Amino acid sequence: QVQLVESGGGLVQAGGSLRLACAASGRTFGYYQMGWFRQAPGKEREFVATISRSGGNTYYADSVKDRFTISRDNAKNTVLLQMDDLKPEDTAVYYCAGGARVADGTRGTLNEFDYWGQGTQVTVDS
Repeated sequence: QVQLVESGGGLVQAGGSLRLACAASGRTFGYYQMGWFRQAPGKEREFVATISRSGGNTYYADSVKDRFTISRDNAKNTVLLQMDDLKPEDTAVYYCAGGARVADGTRGTLNEFDYWGQGTQVTVDS
């Protein structure tokens, strides 16, 4: 199992930047594909970005491509989400997730991620 704790959310003006961090416990962090998902009020949780176990492959939602960057450090058991040029529509609770069942070479679906953090609020003010 892995336990996940997010940090780094907050309030930012449109066009600004935030960096989210996810700290994972356990000695098998490298076994999991990691990802970030978000959920806005009244909407379903949606895919934002995922990263393969080695960090060599990354996947992004079209809405965040070229603005967000996901990375991981397996030695430090951390996953980062650098968010630039933030827009009001990025406002949501952001969740870190880990999935052991995600097939190599795929981004993974929400249901394939078994471990979730508590979420961190990101609010982008126009």
